[in-house]
Amino acid sequence: MEREADLRGKAVFALGYWVGCRFSDVSWLQLDQVYVTGKAGMITVGHKGGKTRSIDLTNGARRPLHDYLEQGTRKESASIFTSQRAKKRLSAGEVDGWRWSEDGVHQWWQQLKSLACAAEYELIADVTFHDLRHDFAHRARAAGWSLEELAYYLGVRQGFLREAEPRKKLRATIEPSAR
Repeated sequence: MEREADLRGKAVFALGYWVGCRFSDVSWLQLDQVYVTGKAGMITVGHKGGKTRSIDLTNGARRPLHDYLEQGTRKESASIFTSQRAKKRLSAGEVDGWRWSEDGVHQWWQQLKSLACAAEYELIADVTFHDLRHDFAHRARAAGWSLEELAYYLGVRQGFLREAEPRKKLRATIEPSAR
């Protein structure tokens, strides 16, 4: 991701890695659900299941999102992340037809992984965007978050969470010091 010049991609990756967002959280994020400045940030996400939650952004997520909103290429839209393709027909919940679909975000993820050199690809071939969410959850637990806090933050039932080992391959890829 460091070599990638795409501000939209950096912001989406940061929301997955530093916030634990799902594809749907990213795809359905609207301008009126985001407050981000050079110093602070907060988003309201939760398209899946209709439950929303407000999340304070860490610098790791806030900076790329702020950079994208200030300097990135977006269509005039209520959606934060807009498609680079033609405007779609409006379906249920669509505001203006420019929303970057979950399929579009998934295709971006696959394309991003394909840009890796052979040695890098070997490390990330089976890493999914959802793995970023799991890794976030593990890091939050390691930092002392309770299961109740984490369940709220991720928008899941507390009973849905379980203790698990992080994907060592993912940590080694994203955080070289974890090798």
